[in-house]
Amino acid sequence: MTSNSPPEHDPVVDPDAVTGAERIVAGFAGALRAAGLAVPTGSVIVFTEALGLVGLDRLERVYWAGRATLVRRSEDLPTYERVFASYWQDRPMSPPLIADATPVTLTTDEEEGATDPDAGDGRPPAEELQVLRYSSAEVLKHRDMSAFTAAEWAEALRLISALRISSELRPSRRTRPAKHRAPGHPDLRGTVRRSLPSGGVPVRRAWRVPVERSRQMVFLLDVSGSMEPYARGLARFAHAAVSARRAGRVEVFTVGTRLTRITREMARRDPEAALALVAGAVGDWSGGTRIGASLQQFNDLWGVRGTARGAVVVICSDGWDRGDPALVAAEMARLSRVARRVVWVNPLKASWGYAPLARGMAAALPFVDQFVEGHSVSSLEQLAAVVARPGKGSATRQLGGVR
Repeated sequence: MTSNSPPEHDPVVDPDAVTGAERIVAGFAGALRAAGLAVPTGSVIVFTEALGLVGLDRLERVYWAGRATLVRRSEDLPTYERVFASYWQDRPMSPPLIADATPVTLTTDEEEGATDPDAGDGRPPAEELQVLRYSSAEVLKHRDMSAFTAAEWAEALRLISALRISSELRPSRRTRPAKHRAPGHPDLRGTVRRSLPSGGVPVRRAWRVPVERSRQMVFLLDVSGSMEPYARGLARFAHAAVSARRAGRVEVFTVGTRLTRITREMARRDPEAALALVAGAVGDWSGGTRIGASLQQFNDLWGVRGTARGAVVVICSDGWDRGDPALVAAEMARLSRVARRVVWVNPLKASWGYAPLARGMAAALPFVDQFVEGHSVSSLEQLAAVVARPGKGSATRQLGGVR
């Protein structure tokens, strides 16, 4: 067997003989570890899921599933192929192989401590029982927030609050001493001080570099009825940004039938207390949506006057608008001329076959720099990376803008 080809023989494995597939998978992982490969438990679980998709009827499928999930380095391929040939091909799955395998049980972190291996329930003793644990948080991250139960919401909000959110950095007018040469920014005072020991001859020159500061972030959260399944998680994300030390100044507004500034309520360190204050301050929660009128109010009172100037503006909405789409387009054009970037977060974007056909979304999209999802905890992690990544506005809207 070579590293570029699957097993030469492709015998058919009798599915009826597989009565303990999880035991066989654990035994194979143990054989790889004994041969010197680093195989984490998470990779074993992914391998098990892959086998559930491709099946166990042919060794070729098992080979490629294991190679894709268990091998992390190209140097490990010869060892993997040798162990695979010994474990699967030379000893095909049969009752003797299952009998020799170590019993395995799968459990979550939450179930640990709730069960006792020695409780006399017919399971093997603790010293003979191999336990594979997985974290339910990893599964929860990719689930749609609209399908969360109360317990899942509690865990998801904890994960969102733990996100490390930082804003895009920008050079400021202030400078600091540089350790190395920085062309264009000589430090005259530092050079004079360094020349004193040499009689005034500037043998070692000093330099200065600009100090980087975080750009301001502005959140516009749609709290209409159509966004109710996701508004809670997006509001928690905005609170995490307000609480982050490296996020710079953060302003938060809600968009519904009217615009409401909730930055002061979001300033509370306790997220539950902050969201409770927000619920009392926002009177149009789960109401209608007037995106165009709300954007007009924001631009007139806040955005153009300085709040959005050079900032990263994050609009969280599904784009459903009861107003005039022409007003949405006009106000988005005004906003795009002063903002550094406009990021639109739409939870519906993750839906299969989604197209931005809503009138408000279609009118706003030409003025959006980045159009991202926001339906899960994992998508919010990606959003945190998007707002922190340095970037420029789209080429179609660079003219006349303040960057």
